[in-house]
Amino acid sequence: MNEERYAHRVRQALNYGLKDIPPAASRRLEAARHLALAHQKQAAPQMAVAGFGSHVFRTGSHIPYLKQILAVLALLLGMWISFYWHSVQYVNALEEVDSALLTDDLPPDAFLDNDFFEWLVDDSSED
Repeated sequence: MNEERYAHRVRQALNYGLKDIPPAASRRLEAARHLALAHQKQAAPQMAVAGFGSHVFRTGSHIPYLKQILAVLALLLGMWISFYWHSVQYVNALEEVDSALLTDDLPPDAFLDNDFFEWLVDDSSED
């Protein structure tokens, strides 16, 4: 409260002495003020997402590292989508092989025979 009272008293003293400043000095002070305001850093505009919870996505948010957290979450989501996509492709490839084996002329019991398996291994090594 003392700082506010002190600032108020300083402002009153400056306003009181304002009428004693010569007009030329007043113009120079005004020009210097405009120049200082032009060089002053502009406050960054706060962007917000419309809708529920928009206070979380403002640039001046109270949550530290919000952008980094969102980037890591986006990366993890991308990795999960990639893993899911590749697993679906793998299952589809296995499905094609299984359906080709089941529609072949050989009975499924032939694939369980050890002699047939050895014949397949020997036959594939000759190619």
